[in-house]
Amino acid sequence: MDRKWWTLIAVCVATFMLLIDVTIVNVALPNIQSSLHASFSDVQWVIDAYSLMLAALLLTAGSLADLFGRRLVFTSGLVVFTVSSLLSGLATTPLLLNLARGAQGVGGAMLFATSLALLAQTFRGRERGTAFGAWGAITGLAVAIGPVIGGALTSALSWRWIFLVNVPIGIMGVILTLTRVDESRQHGARRPDIIGLVTFSGALGAIVYGLIKSSTLGWGSTTIVACLVGGAVLLIAFLVAEAKQSAPMFDLSLFRKPTFVGGSITAFALSAGLFALLLYLTLYLQDILGYSPLQAGLRLLVLSGGILLTSTVAGRLTTQVPIRLLIGPGLALVAVGIYLMRGIGPSTGWTHLIPGFIVAGAGTGLINPPLASTAIGVVEPQDAGMASGINTTFRQVGIATGVAGLGSIFSHQVRTKIVAGLSGAGGIGVTAAHRIATGVSQGDPASVLRSVPHRALTHTTAVVHASFVDGLKEIFLIGAILAAAASVLSLALIRNKDFTAGAAHDRGGAAPSPASADVAPVGEG
Repeated sequence: MDRKWWTLIAVCVATFMLLIDVTIVNVALPNIQSSLHASFSDVQWVIDAYSLMLAALLLTAGSLADLFGRRLVFTSGLVVFTVSSLLSGLATTPLLLNLARGAQGVGGAMLFATSLALLAQTFRGRERGTAFGAWGAITGLAVAIGPVIGGALTSALSWRWIFLVNVPIGIMGVILTLTRVDESRQHGARRPDIIGLVTFSGALGAIVYGLIKSSTLGWGSTTIVACLVGGAVLLIAFLVAEAKQSAPMFDLSLFRKPTFVGGSITAFALSAGLFALLLYLTLYLQDILGYSPLQAGLRLLVLSGGILLTSTVAGRLTTQVPIRLLIGPGLALVAVGIYLMRGIGPSTGWTHLIPGFIVAGAGTGLINPPLASTAIGVVEPQDAGMASGINTTFRQVGIATGVAGLGSIFSHQVRTKIVAGLSGAGGIGVTAAHRIATGVSQGDPASVLRSVPHRALTHTTAVVHASFVDGLKEIFLIGAILAAAASVLSLALIRNKDFTAGAAHDRGGAAPSPASADVAPVGEG
């Protein structure tokens, strides 16, 4: 078989492993929490440690790939991701797991930064379309079946296998890449922006840490105030540094184009408004409704199915319909879908989520294919890698800040409702009410209820379930408002006239990674 098709196989294997690991984790989180005796903030960090490192290092990894070789960085990413997957599966404490998850984010950044660039330098003409189509199909498949695979592994074996399963896949990917993929790098590639990397990652880390810990320390805590202020200062320093550098990590001039701004807002809002909610939906399905990880994963297929169905339609429409008329209405559907999820109540079943899952999934499917075009279609080819990388970074920042911010609001709402419902009622004193409220707000209602005296169990269970659902409904409302606001902004900002000449053929296609498509082979694999 021709070497270029081996390159496609290697990239698809890595992409499948990478995206499966993104979607596979959510359904295992309750089991991870129970097994490692983790707090709710520990569980949030399982998601955010990965997202933060991916967001912080994505563009830097792209620069390193341009400079030193895409195959080298891609292979290094596979090694880092595989080893950190092994460490995640063997972790015995929440700290060790979250450190390993951060390392997975480093490997993920290397893989995200180079996957499509390897395809772009290997394939030309019609074959490039075929390669990108195959890659897109693998992407959709991984996102769709991730929760089911995660649920099956967790239910049948252990949560550890959601990470350990990556090890043989990663080893196969490394061997395939070293023996069958050609090296390439960009002539005259810019060096990594170290100042940008340090200030950007520092700002994100401080802000997300402050948001996560605010639920336990309180917004007035010196630690929380210091984190948020420090994060804001570092963010300002990052913007100043990027504005003054000749070769910045973030080219701020891209944000002068309204369409690029609209695409960035869309990427952030979709992640923070919908995908960050999956953590809390999973907790609801398992901790409140009592479903196993596999049962929860199967129910999340309704959402994934909606995404897959409309993605196919949207991909065909991108060459016929203005992009803003896909993205804007898509976000509106996401907002409506999230709002419909608020139809749940303390005594309702999961079927009340189905209309929201279908509508939000359909909206997401309309957004994903054309969203890439808002990043790469408004810049010159030499800037496409950075533009695509920035868009992907906004997605990951949305996940990280969404999980942290929504979690803080959720915890506060649940704690307040439980204290109000239990204090002095049903045989529960004020001190016990606060203890129960803290336990439930930290995402572990099942173990809390096991410690309640039998005489008060019925009343306490009712209050806990009602409070948990009220907390969910609160963050559903915030997610819906965020998606609705992004819908209005995208319709206003995304304009056909911003697209560069010749960008039409990119519309609806796969975006280059944060490594330029202007590549030159430098040797055999």
